[in-house]
Amino acid sequence: MTPFTLHPQLLTDCHLLGRLPHSHLLLHRNAAVPWFILVPETALTNLLDLRASQREGVLADAKRVSDYLTKTLGCPKINVAWLGNLVPQLHVHVIGRRPSDPCWPRPVWGHLELFQPYPPEQVTAIRAELLPP
Repeated sequence: MTPFTLHPQLLTDCHLLGRLPHSHLLLHRNAAVPWFILVPETALTNLLDLRASQREGVLADAKRVSDYLTKTLGCPKINVAWLGNLVPQLHVHVIGRRPSDPCWPRPVWGHLELFQPYPPEQVTAIRAELLPP
């Protein structure tokens, strides 16, 4: 069996925060919009093809991130998507949206022109809040 690895494009685009119970947690490098990516360990490419228990686990991880976005960051809207058009590895986007974000109300894809990097201490603080001890 081949060991699990994250797609190189995900590692280029994101900070690897660590492991939630059912998926790897990444933070998109662009802090203009709070954008997380969950990657379950599977060779499947469609979320709906996962075994029910694994799918429910990934969705529980997405709920954990969604709660952080709404309760901690105050995002009134959460976008969840799994596209896989450019990166074939199954990954789930969980994005906090608010009317003041740079591409509201349009989707972030193709409309996020502003780039703001995360300071390292902010990445560390986000990791500490979201990952289990």
